[in-house]
Amino acid sequence: MALTLYDTAHGISLRLITTQDAQTYLELIELTRIPYQAVEPVRENDFYTLEAQTRRIEDRMRAADEGTGYQFGIFAIKDDLLIGQVSLNNVVLGVANYADMGYFIHPDYQGGGRMTAAVKLAVAYGFRALKLNRVQAAVLPSNQGSKRVLEKNGFQPEGIARKYLKINGIYQDHQIYAVLAEDLHDESQR
Repeated sequence: MALTLYDTAHGISLRLITTQDAQTYLELIELTRIPYQAVEPVRENDFYTLEAQTRRIEDRMRAADEGTGYQFGIFAIKDDLLIGQVSLNNVVLGVANYADMGYFIHPDYQGGGRMTAAVKLAVAYGFRALKLNRVQAAVLPSNQGSKRVLEKNGFQPEGIARKYLKINGIYQDHQIYAVLAEDLHDESQR
């Protein structure tokens, strides 16, 4: 599936990550390993290999073909540099019509609204192309930057999921945020 989404005002584009991106994706996650250690699961060293990341990308490409998940790379338009990722995971269609969202950006590219713009593009894709009703995200309560990104995109806090994910080796509570298609539709009518 060839698809590219653009936000020229913020100088980014989103496209599905492919195996051709495996080396640059590996470099990105190696660069973000230490800065994001407090908000990520503990990974074995073999996770940080080209072979492991190629397999992981192949799995994500299959998920996109099956309609169950979409791993978008965030690219700087000026040089096509991979600077982050935003994904719609665990896509459930039918009665539920929702997806879980995850995202990160290289620390050197934080600020300037790039992550907020990338989330906006991915949410719009979820609502328009996939016809989702809901996109949800789980955030550590202490992660103020991530919460701001969600809130700027119309996500609302819904509650705390106790010991939801094992982060940095410990099961930790997460704030659940969600945005509904009707929330953004209502906002555009104002």
